[in-house]
Amino acid sequence: MSAQPEKLSDFAWVKIAALSIGDGYRGVHFMDYREAGVDVEAGRAFVDRIGSMIKRTYRPEVLGGIGGFSGLFQLPTGYQEPVLVSGTDGVGTKLKLAHTLNCHDTVGVDLVAMCVNDVLTCGAEPLFFLDYLATGHLQPEQLAEVVLGIVQGCELAGCALLGGETAEMPGFYQADEYDLAGFCVGIVEKSLILDGSQVQIGDVAIGLPSSGVHSNGFSLVRKIVSDRGFEWSDRPKILAGKSLGEVLLTPTHIYVKPILAALKHQIPIHGMAHITGGGLPENLPRCLQKDQTVEVNPNSWDVLPIFNWLATQGNVSPIDMLNTFNMGIGFVVIVPPDRAAETLEFFASQTIKASTIGTVIPGAGQLVGLPA
Repeated sequence: MSAQPEKLSDFAWVKIAALSIGDGYRGVHFMDYREAGVDVEAGRAFVDRIGSMIKRTYRPEVLGGIGGFSGLFQLPTGYQEPVLVSGTDGVGTKLKLAHTLNCHDTVGVDLVAMCVNDVLTCGAEPLFFLDYLATGHLQPEQLAEVVLGIVQGCELAGCALLGGETAEMPGFYQADEYDLAGFCVGIVEKSLILDGSQVQIGDVAIGLPSSGVHSNGFSLVRKIVSDRGFEWSDRPKILAGKSLGEVLLTPTHIYVKPILAALKHQIPIHGMAHITGGGLPENLPRCLQKDQTVEVNPNSWDVLPIFNWLATQGNVSPIDMLNTFNMGIGFVVIVPPDRAAETLEFFASQTIKASTIGTVIPGAGQLVGLPA
């Protein structure tokens, strides 16, 4: 004989709740979710609080509103063979610095940037973004700053913040810490996808400047600062009056709007690379064909002062610096040599000081010309 399913009235918590009003249960302590460290009401209040910020990012294709189980987005019109492009990433140990300095309004920009810049490299326009935010204890003021940064990043990228998840996980994270992950979806016409096949020998690599360390290499950054006895509030002379913390928390630059504008302007971009972890040596070859490489001129762009400081104080070799950090180049586009000057002029009109940093030559992906 199979067991009979229990009825709602059979559960112990119902019986206890009913009995608790009797004299026999006076003084008994009843546990709830808040006592376990999860404040459901605070979570609801937090969602209500960030609702107006999120709506700032909405595009016409967004359907529905905040609070559903999923986000709805209608594909834009005008595509013959639309292809969806997706990307996901996090911020890494840069979050440790944000926690230490109690500064939370920039890492959300980093989160968006790391995803949308990746999606952009195949020629796609980012459409919408979703975030996952996990914390040991939900602190509305702190996390509202994080979401504000995500909203600002979405506005810079022109994509909608379509949804997200906030998880309160006591015992898994420290009470005052959080972790972030993001997910982006973009769209591109199938015939216009950049996949490396368009790049030709003789094409020119044009580098777009980074805004700083961006969101890679922070394990090494933190080790240098800790091992050499520095404080995040220190102001090395090379940083022109700014503190280490201020410079290092500068958010990752978002390249979406100027790159999409260049494509719309008929700049013939053959390939693109987002320079993240692994620097130029690892990321630039990813937009080339297998029998190609780039001969790089390392003196063709400005290396930001923070990288000189890290190399000097950490006694880090040039090749390790290049393999860890962007060294001042956050994004690279590959264009035909006869259109290089026009491309530089176009980015200058977008207030971007781009530089010709190399030439595509035959090879097997190992960049040529970088210091050993």
